[in-house]
Amino acid sequence: MRWILAAIVLVLVGTGAILAQGKGIRLWNLSSATISGFQLSPAGKNEWGPNQTRNDKDKEVDHDERLRIIGIVPGRYDAKVTYRDGRQCVVRNIEIKAEAVFSIADKDLKDCNT
Repeated sequence: MRWILAAIVLVLVGTGAILAQGKGIRLWNLSSATISGFQLSPAGKNEWGPNQTRNDKDKEVDHDERLRIIGIVPGRYDAKVTYRDGRQCVVRNIEIKAEAVFSIADKDLKDCNT
């Protein structure tokens, strides 16, 4: 009987780890507008990667929506954020952690063109 209980516990623990592992790095859009472009660069380098909004089914990230970020490793990044109206902002020195959510809010938008 103990072996059966131990096996059940191992299966449940393993299933939880698998479910948690599948979420990856995600951006949470807490800005007041829909994001139409989102690119990352290692902090201070201006080496912009691909537009991550292409990972979304409608290619945009609405307010309060999360976007899965692919092709990066945890670290510090600058983000180039583009909005539908063409406005573009840079958010500097964002800490991105493995399997975690990071957010962009209006207060983070410092370097914007108008």
